[in-house]
Amino acid sequence: MDMRRKKELLALYHNRRPEMGVISYRCKATGESFLGISRDTRADFNSTNMKLNANWHPNKRLQELWNQYGEQGFELSVVRVLKYDDPHEDHTAKLELLREQCLAADPMAKKIWR
Repeated sequence: MDMRRKKELLALYHNRRPEMGVISYRCKATGESFLGISRDTRADFNSTNMKLNANWHPNKRLQELWNQYGEQGFELSVVRVLKYDDPHEDHTAKLELLREQCLAADPMAKKIWR
């Protein structure tokens, strides 16, 4: 790959607008939901699934349910999407507020990460 093309692809990556929002792992058998904030939903689903499949996720309850029911026992979804203009701005506070709203609406929901 030539250097110009490499720089072009790098610029595209840095200027992309990933989907941000609240992601959910819901256990179909128990109804328990685990909500997390995400700056890139696709990447966070991949990362979390990899940790769960490796039996290495820090949320012990989520890991326990994953080990018992497997990936097919969960419903993965993006519960709320954050609309934003600047992808380089820090959206953590807005994402946490969205997650708190989702947690308040679902009594069976817990945070994925602390």
